[in-house]
Amino acid sequence: MVEQVDGGAASPVQVAAPRRVGRWVARWARGGSPWTRGRVLAGLAVLTAGLLAFHRVVPNSVGHLGSLLEAFLPWLGLVVVVLLGPALLRRSAIALVALLLPVAAWAYLFGGLLLPGTKPGPHDLVVVQHNVSDENTDPAGTARTLADAGPDLIALEELVPTALPVYEKTLAPDYPYHAVRGTVGLWSRHPLADARPLDIKPRGITEAWSRGLRTVVHTPRGEIAAYVAHLPSVRVGPSGLASSWRDESAGLLGKAIAAEKRDRLILLGDLNGTVDDRGLAPLTSRMNVAERGFAFSFPAGFPLARIDQVMARSAAVGHIRTLPATGSDHLPVAARIALG
Repeated sequence: MVEQVDGGAASPVQVAAPRRVGRWVARWARGGSPWTRGRVLAGLAVLTAGLLAFHRVVPNSVGHLGSLLEAFLPWLGLVVVVLLGPALLRRSAIALVALLLPVAAWAYLFGGLLLPGTKPGPHDLVVVQHNVSDENTDPAGTARTLADAGPDLIALEELVPTALPVYEKTLAPDYPYHAVRGTVGLWSRHPLADARPLDIKPRGITEAWSRGLRTVVHTPRGEIAAYVAHLPSVRVGPSGLASSWRDESAGLLGKAIAAEKRDRLILLGDLNGTVDDRGLAPLTSRMNVAERGFAFSFPAGFPLARIDQVMARSAAVGHIRTLPATGSDHLPVAARIALG
């Protein structure tokens, strides 16, 4: 019943106002307007963007949570995909706008890795890095797979005495020069000199442990110091990421690199960490990392992260890629190094 005013009918304004209120209440009951629905989704999008943009702020004091986040940082991009579906179903404008924030942060951090690599230069050095696994039952096949990529240098880790002669014999025709110290080695098309072990052993390891090598490669473009390293493994458990030994070993390796007198230097190795992991800061702060390619290398069955690295000083690391699987739990990675 419409109440009359002054004996006449209600004005159109008086009738329309209750109707607008009724429609607004109905929309609110259904979940609100496009700018009020999906506020939880929007909050998750903003949180994801914050973790991407400010991952260094996440503390490492408890369980090395910062390093754990950084080990899988590129995968935060999947959160956008997960949130996009519900945002579209709910027709949430605020959530869709908020999702632009993690998209922008991810593109800033990793978008360049998706771009095509530059054309190989005439003086580029092709290198291969591979943890061949001490449980590899096919060292000969592994060696052939690596040689088929046609690199100038091949760095290997987890070399065991029983498999070492197989690698030496299989690689000898194309790689007449090699140096092995402990469980790491380097094979080269170019002469090697001044090979010596690197002391990167953490203080807490008491058994025999030799995982570092330094040598000099005499390339047609001059001498290059080459380092091969295998840093201690990390473990993920209920208390977080156990990486103290890895971090200590990375610090020792970083000091050795800082003391290297030759300007041009390359580092090849299983560093048990990604280039975003702050645990490798003693290395990434001093060296260039790959400019193109993700090349997730571990685990071989379902690669989630690239922990096999190629870095360089006074040289640029171009596109990095994985090679076909071998008998190892790692995938080999290959990269081009522009010597200039």
